[in-house]
Amino acid sequence: MPGRELPVGTCPDMCPAAERAQRERERRLHRFEVAPGARGDRPRADPQRAVKEYSRPAAGKPRPPPNQLRPPSVLLATVRYLAGEVAEITDAPRAEVASFVADRLRAVRLDLALQGADDAKAAVVLESALATLLAVVARLGSHAAHGPADPVLLQTQVQESFGSLRRCYARGAGPHPRQASFQGLFLLYNLGSVEALHEVLQLPAALRACPPLRTALAVDAAFREGNAARLFRLLRTLPYLQSCAVQGHVGRARRGALARLARALGTPKGQTLPLDFMVRLLALDGPSEARDLCQAHRLPLDGEERVVFLRGRYAEEGLPPPSTCNVLVGSKLRGRTLEAVVMAEEEDEGVDRPRTPS
Repeated sequence: MPGRELPVGTCPDMCPAAERAQRERERRLHRFEVAPGARGDRPRADPQRAVKEYSRPAAGKPRPPPNQLRPPSVLLATVRYLAGEVAEITDAPRAEVASFVADRLRAVRLDLALQGADDAKAAVVLESALATLLAVVARLGSHAAHGPADPVLLQTQVQESFGSLRRCYARGAGPHPRQASFQGLFLLYNLGSVEALHEVLQLPAALRACPPLRTALAVDAAFREGNAARLFRLLRTLPYLQSCAVQGHVGRARRGALARLARALGTPKGQTLPLDFMVRLLALDGPSEARDLCQAHRLPLDGEERVVFLRGRYAEEGLPPPSTCNVLVGSKLRGRTLEAVVMAEEEDEGVDRPRTPS
């Protein structure tokens, strides 16, 4: 449907007043949205904290009126609120934070899809939303199994977000200064996927020549080739968001490297490698994580803190063990908030930064 036939959002708030009132009545406010100090059996919504929740469009249901849709400027400010305030909450389980942020970002994408937004403005919103989602999912890490956040649903939402953004790029209306970075994020998130690599290789040569996409292609090549030394050397150099995108593949890459070492060095008497060498090679967070990784794969250590590769001892059971990924991901924030990371990148690309809606 042509963009001019779609409504233009006019809602000035992160959550329309009608929805706030309805969810108050139905007691469906999330605790992150309740006014501070609210008492009684019916909490009141804080207009500064309440964020429109996702509601699946019903077949045959009329399109929401403009006053129920947030325009791109409000959507972008909503994303920044989620990144700068909600994602930084420390007194709630990470899974709860991730579940809330993912749901509200899904509603952001739906609001965009239901209105006639300019593609350049829509891309900025989708980029910021995707960056926030990638970081929140990366922070969740091994905590995904302990709370309301469904890892499979989160992965689906990340892929849907990439799909929305890449379709926006494909429509050709620009400029999109961050396209190379986000096409690179797409490849890193889908590391090793033949389909993802094929899609990236179909992009214009000028776009593929941009540094972020060249780096992503180099990481993908090293991953496919099983070149652990080159792969982890590249992963150490990635910026924060790129590291968030690739984090889900780190465990598999480490397991693959250990398996290749076990095949190459495994002997009846056992060849050895210093534990510190393993820490450096696999970009682990320290000797303790290296010991845990070796133990999980039944590789013993001798009295001099060396990994012993005995023939037939290496084993793989279940998923690769979880890791904190501080060296490869967390440390790259360098004390910044997630919102600051997104804003800094947008400033670098010349993107305007609207204020949070009141």
